Amino acid sequence: MKCLKGNEEIIALNFINIAKNIAINSSCKRSKCGSVIVSDSRIIGQGFNSPPANLEGQRKCLRNKGDYNFKVTDKTCCVHAEQRAIMDALKNNPKGLENSKIYFIRLDMKDKILFAGDPYCTICSKMALDTGIKNFVLYHLDGIIEYNAEEYNLLSYEYSE
Repeated sequence: MKCLKGNEEIIALNFINIAKNIAINSSCKRSKCGSVIVSDSRIIGQGFNSPPANLEGQRKCLRNKGDYNFKVTDKTCCVHAEQRAIMDALKNNPKGLENSKIYFIRLDMKDKILFAGDPYCTICSKMALDTGIKNFVLYHLDGIIEYNAEEYNLLSYEYSE
């Protein structure tokens, strides 16, 4: 992982702000998230979190996560912003996502950016690796951090609350 500085940080902040504007479209009642995937300085995919197919009947945002069976690994009701961005990018770029970067941001319910915590979503980290995404970019309290996708996946598996 590396902390972005100078021009790299300015470029990352631009894409983080775009992801923020996408996150505003989230209909999740628990957490508003947005992602953009960038290749060769161009956005090739974007997504926000919301119930599958945006179907209100699939919403489980406020359900107690402890109510799920232990086999349910993803306790959210929503399709993740990263998943939507990856699917969008694959639709638009059938040749693949090799060497792209995914920028992720989370907002509070007043649309203010929240700093990211440690990587923890193995669902998204596996999907990114499988599609050829090279790096994850998160906005942390101590700066914008870029993780290699393999490192991000390993850190996600090591996460504990």
